[in-house]
Amino acid sequence: MSDVGVAEIPVDEEELPLPPAPRPVKSTLLDGPILRTLLSLAWPNVIGLSAGTCVVIAETSYIGRLGVEALAAMALVFPCVILMMTMSGGAMGGAVASAIARALGAGDRERASTLASHAFLIGITFGLVFMLGMLIFGPKVLEMLGGRGEVLTHAIAYTQVFFGGAVLPWLLNTMAGVLRGTGNMKLPSLLMLNSAACQIILGGTLGLGLGPVPQFGMRGVAAGSLIAYTLNIGVMGWYLFSGRARVVPKLRGLRVQWAMFFDILKVGAIACFSPLQSVLTISILTHMLAKFGTAILAGYGVGARLEFLLTSIAFSFGIATVPMIGMAIGARKIARARRIAWTAGISAFLAVGTPACLVAIFPDLWVNIFTDNATVRAASHQYLSTVAPFYAFIGLASTMYFCSQGAAKVLGPVLAQTARLIYISACGWFLSTHDASAQSFFWLAASSMVVLGILSCSSVVLTRWGPRETKPEIRPALSAAD
Repeated sequence: MSDVGVAEIPVDEEELPLPPAPRPVKSTLLDGPILRTLLSLAWPNVIGLSAGTCVVIAETSYIGRLGVEALAAMALVFPCVILMMTMSGGAMGGAVASAIARALGAGDRERASTLASHAFLIGITFGLVFMLGMLIFGPKVLEMLGGRGEVLTHAIAYTQVFFGGAVLPWLLNTMAGVLRGTGNMKLPSLLMLNSAACQIILGGTLGLGLGPVPQFGMRGVAAGSLIAYTLNIGVMGWYLFSGRARVVPKLRGLRVQWAMFFDILKVGAIACFSPLQSVLTISILTHMLAKFGTAILAGYGVGARLEFLLTSIAFSFGIATVPMIGMAIGARKIARARRIAWTAGISAFLAVGTPACLVAIFPDLWVNIFTDNATVRAASHQYLSTVAPFYAFIGLASTMYFCSQGAAKVLGPVLAQTARLIYISACGWFLSTHDASAQSFFWLAASSMVVLGILSCSSVVLTRWGPRETKPEIRPALSAAD
């Protein structure tokens, strides 16, 4: 019996179905109920970040005892500190968590361990860059920001110690990113709580000089933070390298692989522009409001503190989505990844917007904590009643930023932040040249939040998160007779 010829049909490789995905690590992050899993990951972060807020309040309290100059020096240094902490924790830390989660979602523990080792190298490198940059150029930067006399002296003293140990917070936040990438939110949050307690006790003791401990002033406050970071690095390092985590970083015999650096930096390097632009936006708005006098500026400051507090809630939801979405992307469950994003976005919008609207209606609930000055209270009421209801859009934008990190597609939310910066700058310049009132600038701040929220959501809608999955097309074989 002769063989019947079969004609070969040319096949476009792009139309071939994707190969089967590797078996992912079993986890509720991949298969559990989305909202319940999201809330279980978010609540430890809320506690940890609330502790961080307590540190800011406590430091402000005991630094004030060192004098008005020390308090002004801390205000001068604070933007630089916040910039480094948000870059190392939210931007690069989120990128590390995303890379680890995507590797685990694809079932590749070996890659996840190698990524963790390369993440440490990135954290140490960035820490050294911040250290050298601030030690060399820090005094000039502080002077450009307005530091003079004793204020500048105190600010430089703090900078020399804190940024002299800049590698420590970078390493700590990198370790936290590795753990969060595995879905472990409790240990990093517990250590944030421990760090907050240590910073308050050690910073106060070394800064003010209690008992037999001499007063080291601003250098002591900075040293207290570094000692707290060192203690937590020890605990987190022991947990990671003892095998108790789902990922054990490989250091012995490590071969540097540029692909691993790229997997982290393609998200982290771009994400770092978001906190930078956020700080610039706040600085520009503050500069514009300064011309209206101390009362308006102080009223804006009271409102900004509320924004800082509520944004930490959005951060808690956002950072929780990184391992969930990362694992879903790694396992090629793109539809689930998008459901996670919208569930988190709506949750953060409500969680931030509800208390913000309550304060907008009853501003004294917040204002009474900070001041009893009638002029400042009036300015605070004006700002909060105008802007506070729109904080919900900041919460939404923050969550979309972290969701995009999990999907390794962070460019859109970063460009949304760029658009907000341009919007504030252009409209602010227009208002300044037309003698607009402070209320007009408050509406500018509110509308910029809406712009940021809408553009961040739009970027998630318009960005493809995973490979295009095509159904295999069944083609009957054709005989030679046909």
